[in-house]
Amino acid sequence: MKVYGDVWSGNCYKVKLVLTRLQLPFEWIPVDILKGESRTPGFLAKNPNGRVPMLELDDGTTLAESNAILWYLAEGTPLVPGDRLGRARALQWMFFEQYSHEPNIATARFIVRYLGNPPERREALAAKMAPGYAALGVMETHLQERDWFAGGACSVADIALYAYTHCAGDGGFDLGRFPAIRSWLARVESQPFHVPMG
Repeated sequence: MKVYGDVWSGNCYKVKLVLTRLQLPFEWIPVDILKGESRTPGFLAKNPNGRVPMLELDDGTTLAESNAILWYLAEGTPLVPGDRLGRARALQWMFFEQYSHEPNIATARFIVRYLGNPPERREALAAKMAPGYAALGVMETHLQERDWFAGGACSVADIALYAYTHCAGDGGFDLGRFPAIRSWLARVESQPFHVPMG
């Protein structure tokens, strides 16, 4: 398998985490989004949406969207809960990650880390703070009573949420306010075959 991605992107990192956790062999193909490498005719032929990550299977079939890739790779493994409600809960948190969490936490990080927090983006950055903290608050409440997000064990939901949460400070979010999240981050990092971003 080939993974096309940016090593500093949380959406790409979560794919790397699942592949490494499951000990699946893969080839990493670097794509520099700031240089427009995901917008070349060759890349767009594989993924017309022009985004990373993208998974390419041995037969040339491609799959885009980070959480769809996670589900494809993890299905039938302990990373996907075995019961119907557990699977639905995992999907619930993965949808939450893409709708409520990632658009705020990841976008703030992009403005600060990738763009250098330019003056013309300060207002946009400030607008991400309240909804980003709200998403972290939802996670904190859940984790005050549970170790994991779905199925009673580390799952694809945890990996999806971990990817941008662990580096939320890059975008100006203070994780010191969230002790349950910090404990959960340590639990994720203690799982077998965990690898750092980068």
